[in-house]
Amino acid sequence: MISKVLIANRGEIALRVIKTCKALGIKTVAVYSDEDRNSLHVKKATESYHIGEAAPAKSYLNQEKILEVMLSSGTDAVHPGYGFLSENDDFARLCEKNKINFIGPSADSMNLCGDKMRCKEAMLKAKVPTVPGGPGLVKDADEAEKIANEIGYPVMLKSVYGGGGRGIRIVNTDQELQDGYETVTAESIAAVGKSAIIVEKFLEKTRHIEYQMCRDHHGNAVHLFERECSIQRRNQKLIEQTPSPAVDEAKREEIGELVVKAAEAVDYTNLGTAEFLRADNGEFYFIEINARLQVEHPISEMVSGLDFVKLQLDIANGEPLPFKQSDLKMNGYAIECRINAEDTFLDFAPSTGPVPNVTIPSGPSVRCDTYLYPGCTVSSFYDSLMAKLCTWGQTFEESRLRMLNALNDFYIQGVETSIPLYKTILKTDEYKNGQLSTDFLKRFGIIDRLKEDLKNQRKDKQLAAIAAAVMHSTFYQSKVKSSTVTNPRWKSRMDR
Repeated sequence: MISKVLIANRGEIALRVIKTCKALGIKTVAVYSDEDRNSLHVKKATESYHIGEAAPAKSYLNQEKILEVMLSSGTDAVHPGYGFLSENDDFARLCEKNKINFIGPSADSMNLCGDKMRCKEAMLKAKVPTVPGGPGLVKDADEAEKIANEIGYPVMLKSVYGGGGRGIRIVNTDQELQDGYETVTAESIAAVGKSAIIVEKFLEKTRHIEYQMCRDHHGNAVHLFERECSIQRRNQKLIEQTPSPAVDEAKREEIGELVVKAAEAVDYTNLGTAEFLRADNGEFYFIEINARLQVEHPISEMVSGLDFVKLQLDIANGEPLPFKQSDLKMNGYAIECRINAEDTFLDFAPSTGPVPNVTIPSGPSVRCDTYLYPGCTVSSFYDSLMAKLCTWGQTFEESRLRMLNALNDFYIQGVETSIPLYKTILKTDEYKNGQLSTDFLKRFGIIDRLKEDLKNQRKDKQLAAIAAAVMHSTFYQSKVKSSTVTNPRWKSRMDR
């Protein structure tokens, strides 16, 4: 049985894992870089160890150093979180070799999931529909261009080792393809150290809908419902919600059965995510498996009533799933907003620096997973995600209004954030009516509408300031008038 877990990660996900481990009486080991010496996960863990410089390659991606800490600390399991080494099959294999329980799929399964071409072949064999595209890896940009002209633009250049929006480019012309090919290759190599490119048809006006899948070591598999992740920027998710407004009970069951087939096709164990594109005609196409715990897992926890990290630990311990598909029911509606440190008006450029003060929203059915605290620093070395703000309601509207109130209560001093953008999105009729697609921001001119909202807010503040000044002036004048005595006491005395 697992007794001590090293979290090979940082930030809010490290804190999330620590929270469940602590509740279960499991000791935790944190690792940290120079930059994270004063981070919350270092303070909250049972033990903590320095692993290197701020740059990820010198710390959170340093497999040998992390292994050294695992062995010296007596760790018997490792939770990879998301990002960094979470989908690195070499790291999973290193753990297996050293008899350390990797909380996730096997190295072989992860390798298969990470190779998008082999994974696609496995899905086709299992009769899971996939996005139309080329027959395999392309050797260079010229071959990619040839395939693009055969299937027709727009196409997507995708590194089979990419993920999280990196190693992906949508191109519309031969010239864009030639330029994009080099960019995709460089991004993938920078992220995971290797690259191999496939070409797929880019489906326009699509929804991005993913399913949480779960399979134990005894062959029992279920899905834990869908999440709508269509609101994105640069292929990275911004707002997620569950259930999806585009999925009814019949479709949920239909795609859920495909998800179970997908897990079996790659011999997947533990929790993972099967991602799909839903075309404008309602058809679903498999795109990839994320072989880890997702950033947006909290909203699925809110509607399912399950603790996903506990479920991961139980599966890693060899325990069978404690439920069947028929036992699982969705309850209510949940929304997540990823609170990023970035400037929306500078093409979502990262915003970094000290955070002197922060107010984190709370209340019934409000959850905020974050590493922020007054005096912390948002580093330029790591992802811009600072917090995950989640709300739940019996109805979608209840959850939406609760989210708007929580966003209004969230105050982060010192850096630009995505909070104003989310307020604008959540107030639009298009969002309220479920008109979601991966091009939502562009399709509905959201950035221009945000500018208008901010302009109106400035006007309101100016009017409020003017009104306050007028009230103050009126009050002062009336006070002066009331204190002026028409028959002063000294004059009375002289008249006597």
